Amino acid sequence: MDMGMELLFKGILIGLLASIPLGPIGVMCIQRTLSRNHRSGFVSGLGAACADTLFATLALFSLAFVLSFIENNILLVKAIGGICVIIVGVKIFLSNPVVQIRKNRAGKTNLWQDFISMFLITLANPPFILIFVALFAAFGITHEGLGNEGGVLMLAGVLGGASLWWFSLTFVVDLVRRRFRPRHLLWINRISGAVIVALGASAILLMFVNTPVNGILLK
Repeated sequence: MDMGMELLFKGILIGLLASIPLGPIGVMCIQRTLSRNHRSGFVSGLGAACADTLFATLALFSLAFVLSFIENNILLVKAIGGICVIIVGVKIFLSNPVVQIRKNRAGKTNLWQDFISMFLITLANPPFILIFVALFAAFGITHEGLGNEGGVLMLAGVLGGASLWWFSLTFVVDLVRRRFRPRHLLWINRISGAVIVALGASAILLMFVNTPVNGILLK
């Protein structure tokens, strides 16, 4: 296999592996696909994919000061990320699907807003950079071994792999979307909102796991 194609393929695989775990971002994309349409869900996922590619860039080029900042302020970073996720979860929990359906029919769905909101929510979780650090290490990939051109190919693959995952996930969810009625969507909003809030709250609570407090190690 040509070296460039190999790097691109590895990048795609890394992008897929980093995106597949279904956390709050995945739940939000599924909820938007069901309550709006496939484009809304996919564009939301694309926002997450772009943020992930930015994280991968920082991890690949080993920007030590960024990693050092995250490590030194990990509790604050996790708290901010968790709070952002909780706010989004509450908003979804309280949202009325009938209003969204009317907006869809009127063509008022704002795809740009979908993209930006998910991009920013993903950026609110910078510890995710460490996932890419681990994946690059597992594949034996370093910036020194790639060079700038190889690094660009690798990052293009990461973006492609992440985008492929979000397109596939939202496409499959969209296939069953028309089977749901407004009352079903209401319950989906309630459940997905509650799940997202729980995930955000757990991220904050987990800050205290293995964290020394007054000499006591909480577990």
